[in-house]
Amino acid sequence: MPYQKIEDLPDSVKEHLPQHAQEIFIAAFNSAEEQYGEEERAFRVAWSAVKRDYEKGDDGEWYKKPE
Repeated sequence: MPYQKIEDLPDSVKEHLPQHAQEIFIAAFNSAEEQYGEEERAFRVAWSAVKRDYEKGDDGEWYKKPE
């Protein structure tokens, strides 16, 4: 099921990722879900996309990686 807006994302995404990372997640998830038709695979793709630009700090918060 593609997500129409950020508010529709699961709490595990909304409550932990910064706004930009959520935008990356939703775009990657929707694209992968459309391409593969598998929700579990779409979640893996979306988290991979987020992890290209963001990393989880020692404090458990997500931060944009330095360029």
